Amino acid sequence: MKNKKIIMGFLIICVILGPVSAVDWPMFHGNPQHTGFLEEPSDFAPHPWTTRIGPVNGSLAIFNKVGYIGSLDGKIYAIDLEDGIILWDYKTGASIVSSPTIKNNTLFVGSKDGYLYAIDIETGELKWKFKTGNSIESSPAVSNDTVYIGSDDCRIYAIDLETGSKKWDLYLGDSIKSSPLLVNDTLYVAATNGRLYAIGTENGTEIWNYTTGDAIYSAPAFYNGTVYVASNDGHLYAFNVDDGTIEWKYNLGDKVYSSPTIDEKDNSLFIGADNGNFTCLDTRDGQLKWSYQTGGPIRSTAALFDEYVALGSDDGTLYVLNKYSGKEEWKYSPGYYLFNSPIRSSPVAYGKAVYFASENGYTYSVDSEKKEGPTPIFAYYTLGIIIIIIGVMVGIRILMSR
Repeated sequence: MKNKKIIMGFLIICVILGPVSAVDWPMFHGNPQHTGFLEEPSDFAPHPWTTRIGPVNGSLAIFNKVGYIGSLDGKIYAIDLEDGIILWDYKTGASIVSSPTIKNNTLFVGSKDGYLYAIDIETGELKWKFKTGNSIESSPAVSNDTVYIGSDDCRIYAIDLETGSKKWDLYLGDSIKSSPLLVNDTLYVAATNGRLYAIGTENGTEIWNYTTGDAIYSAPAFYNGTVYVASNDGHLYAFNVDDGTIEWKYNLGDKVYSSPTIDEKDNSLFIGADNGNFTCLDTRDGQLKWSYQTGGPIRSTAALFDEYVALGSDDGTLYVLNKYSGKEEWKYSPGYYLFNSPIRSSPVAYGKAVYFASENGYTYSVDSEKKEGPTPIFAYYTLGIIIIIIGVMVGIRILMSR
């Protein structure tokens, strides 16, 4: 009996101290709350790095110490999250703005060539691809044996995960840029006609829809019986999942391409707008908790980790704020202001490390705990300009002294 207790104790310690098992990334930003966060394994040892892959608008999907991201160069990349080394890449027929999702060791991503691709995450080899009628900018959502994807052909598709064959499709009246949300047996998806649809996953039957005042690019999020989505009419809407009635709405003051991020522990919802304002609302009644002003439109979706929230802005800066107060804890501008490019790729957090990409063609790993990022090439450009300016000023002074 004593030996048995010792063995059981040893096994428990091994489980606690052992690496965290890999977790799927089944929808945009990882889960229905769009937190963009995963616990890192105990043996994960990242450091700040930068890797050039081409301009990026989509966000990373994380699985087992590897980040997967699509680029406007038409490739999907697998990047080692510890050192930034590219493990493999796969070329599609056009630009990729869709964010990849992962299920059963398979990566799913849409391309502007109109195909949904299923790629083996270990080898980077194609398993199958499915052709829609137009460009795909929406991100896939995966549940059980089905992949759901919206297309600019105005249809939402249900595709067999293993074979790539179509199960059903439904015409929604306009292009679908927003990424679908799966909650139990219901799919929530928005279209650029301004409508949010609730659709049964069994056969694609519409349950309800609601029309907002403008196009919807934002991806719906879910928490505690409510679906939250933003519209380009400037409002954030909270809908009852059962019948589509509005529980509350909040005016964000400008168009919204960003998607809601929800903190279940604190009943908080975080979202940015084109006016550069980042807002924290109470999920229960839509009351304002705090707001923070950045220097440009916010089209990225925030990531939550510990007591922080991270977001990118078109001013070229990654901001890390205290999620309770909105106070700025740290920020990182890889373009050193002179060479800043929009950050529309949504940041993700893997433990204490934060990853994001920029339209400048680089992907970055930053250490949120030490508040440090890599020294990008733009630092040397900036230094070169400063040296030239100093040289010119010295030259002018010498000429004037003569």
